[in-house]
Formats: sequence, structure tokens, C-alpha cells
Amino acid sequence: MVLAPCGWILELTSTVAPAWRTINNIPGESSDLVLQQGLWDICKTFTSSRDIQCNQQDTQYFSAQIIQIARGLMLSSLILNLIAIGVASAGVRCWTDKPQWTVAGVGGLLIFISGVLTIIPVAWYTHIMTSIFSTSTDVRVGYCLVLGFIGGIMEVLGGLVMSFGLCRCCSRRNRNERPRTFAVKPTRNPSPPHRAPTVSSVSSVSSVSSVPYYSKQSEMDFTRAKRQQDSRPANSTAYKARPYDTDL
Repeated sequence: MVLAPCGWILELTSTVAPAWRTINNIPGESSDLVLQQGLWDICKTFTSSRDIQCNQQDTQYFSAQIIQIARGLMLSSLILNLIAIGVASAGVRCWTDKPQWTVAGVGGLLIFISGVLTIIPVAWYTHIMTSIFSTSTDVRVGYCLVLGFIGGIMEVLGGLVMSFGLCRCCSRRNRNERPRTFAVKPTRNPSPPHRAPTVSSVSSVSSVSSVPYYSKQSEMDFTRAKRQQDSRPANSTAYKARPYDTDL
């Protein structure tokens, strides 16, 4: 997603700028004259000054087959790259958890094709640059070819990486994707009602553990029960009260 727009900007500069090749040492002209030729325009520049004269006519240069083909391929690459960026943006959807791998893969494939459409005319022009009609034999590579190569390679790499989404979609193994699991609260059984320990339970606890059963509440209950027992009549032999569970 970063390489594709950057490559598009470099392609646009390479297509519009008139600097696919430069011609120096033109016979019959001043030695500081440099002729810059592109796909759509030709400009005259001077090394001793900053004067630039564009819209120069050269019928034999513009009538070359490579110029017509390069125009069509570069324009097709620019348009296709814009469409591919839109498709890839809709497929990636960085604002969601799960991207659409099929749409993103198709967008990456279109970006890859756009890069190839750029590299073909640039490489072809570089190969036959010296054979195209020129008024001098001192022909040099312009900066537009360099920008075109860099932009095409960036698009090819970016589109190739993004097109792996098609492979991941077919194999159903998406990177960093885990099935969503919804947290379900476990159903807890209601706790049984609280019961005071009985004599048998206390005796069993005391027999198992060496730590005596003690709590602040039990001490208060025991004191209260003792006070109630002291307030009873003296004839305690005739009355036998059952001990409370809290007394223990």
C-alpha cells in the first residue's frame, strides 16, 4: 500500500517530464546546448545558463515506433495503478480486524501488472536509445528512465507481496487471523446454605487437624450462651438443656 502510490508518482513524473534521453555536442549548435527528449515534448537547455526552450518540433523522433508504444503503455500503467490502489484499499481495510484477502489479492495483482507495463517501455527505450534518430552521436540516459525503472520495480514488489493474499485465501490460512471466541460466563451452582458446625463435625475436624476450630463469632456466641446458663435457676439437675450449635 505504500509502494504503489510512490511508484505511481515516479511513473507520472517519468511520463510527463521531457528527459528520457539527452543529446550533447550537436553539430552546428553551441557546445553548451543540451537537447532533452521525452515522450511528449522536447526542450533545449544550456549548461552556461538556466534558459529552457520547450515545445521543440522533431517529426522524425516522435514518429518512431517506440515513442507511440511507450505513450500507450505508460498511460495504461498510470490508469491501471489508480484502479488497483482503490481495489487494494477496499480489500485491505486496515480499520477492521479481518481483511478481504481475495479483493486485496486482486488489487495486488493489478499493481503488479501496472509495474510490468512501466518496465517494458522503459527497458525497451533504453535498449534502442542509440538507434533512434538523433542529430548527434553523444546520446545519454535521462533521469526519466531512472525514475521509470524505480517506480516500476516498486509496483512489482508491492503487487507481488499483496497478491499473496490470493494464495492465503485459497489455502484458508490467513496471517494473524484467529477465530473470534466469545467469553461465556460459567454457570455457578448456588452455594449451599450456611450451616453451623455440629458436634460431630467439630470433633472430626479437631481429630483431623491439630489447629482448633476458632472464630470471633463462635467466641461471642459461647459467651452469650454461658451468660444465659448462669442466669438459669440453681436447680439445674432437674433441667437439662440441649446445647446450642453456636455454643461449639
